[in-house]
Amino acid sequence: MDAYRIIKKPLVTEKSTALQEDGNWLAFSVHRGANKIQIKAAVEKVFGVTVLQVNTLNMKGKSKRFGKNIGVSQNWKKAMIRLKDGDKIEMFEGV
Repeated sequence: MDAYRIIKKPLVTEKSTALQEDGNWLAFSVHRGANKIQIKAAVEKVFGVTVLQVNTLNMKGKSKRFGKNIGVSQNWKKAMIRLKDGDKIEMFEGV
C-alpha cells in the first residue's frame, strides 16, 4: 500500500495538542486496513522523522438521526505516534 494512502489526515484536537507538548505524541487518521508496521514506515517515509512507538485505535462511527431515519457515520482508525525527542513535523507547529 502507498504511504500517502495509509495516512489520511492529522488530528488536531485539544487532547492531541496536549499530548504533543507533553510527550511528543501525534495523532493521525489512517487507513482502516493498515497495521502498526505499515503506519510507522509511512510516517517515517513521508515526514522524514524517527518513530518510536505506534498505538492504534478502531473508532466506532457515531449514530446520527435524520428525521425518522437513523444513520451511522463510518468507522475509522486512529493512530497515536510517538516521535524521537528532537524530531518534529512542521504542520503541527504553531497550532
